[in-house]
Amino acid sequence: MSRLRAVLPLVVLIGIGVALWATGALDRFRPHELIAQQHQLHETVNAHPLLAVCVYVAAVALVIGTGVPASWVVILAGGMLFGVLYATFLTATGELLGSLLLFFAARHAFSAGTRPPPPMAERVRRGYLQHPAGYTLFLRLVPVLPFGGVTVALAWLRCPLWLFALATFAGGCVMAVFETAIGAGLARSLAHGQEIGPHLFTQPRVLGPIIALALLALVPMAIQRLRARRAARRVQLSDDQRKSR
Repeated sequence: MSRLRAVLPLVVLIGIGVALWATGALDRFRPHELIAQQHQLHETVNAHPLLAVCVYVAAVALVIGTGVPASWVVILAGGMLFGVLYATFLTATGELLGSLLLFFAARHAFSAGTRPPPPMAERVRRGYLQHPAGYTLFLRLVPVLPFGGVTVALAWLRCPLWLFALATFAGGCVMAVFETAIGAGLARSLAHGQEIGPHLFTQPRVLGPIIALALLALVPMAIQRLRARRAARRVQLSDDQRKSR
């Protein structure tokens, strides 16, 4: 029973995420819906700015906290409605709030375990705790895993709360810059008289952030190859030294 109580908050969050996905509640945030209603949405934001900000931050926190894989559509909406700079700050704030909710739920679930973790898992955790800041910042700043997956992983690794919050806000800002720029680019294209259609995503102001985001996703592969080359050079240097002796 204690184990069930421990995992209940995490199960509830996952259940809400599944419901949001299954019911299509997030469909109104999809690009074609936003593009079609852009004028009315901007009027609503201008008429009720504080309410619009609160609703947007709450929506981002909800999709991040529940692990919905379609969080990007909400962030795209923020770029269209608030612009890059303002939307980046609001998005990072919402992501921090949602991530903290998921982090506490996951940590509460993991703390209920009574059996010791497998040796391999314990070695991974000990390795992380030796350099927590470097690993945490890397996981947050580079899109290696989904945002919610990284949150759960950091909770399992016993990441300090202050480090988790700092890295999450910083990583959220980095990712939000590109994602909100796409939304803002779509809004500017429409403002200049572009017709609604797939060709909007080929405009430089939209395509540029998409390419930048794709390049950012390749960073882990580049780092891995660089480390492999350095390791191979060290092995080769060691072999050369032994042969010279």
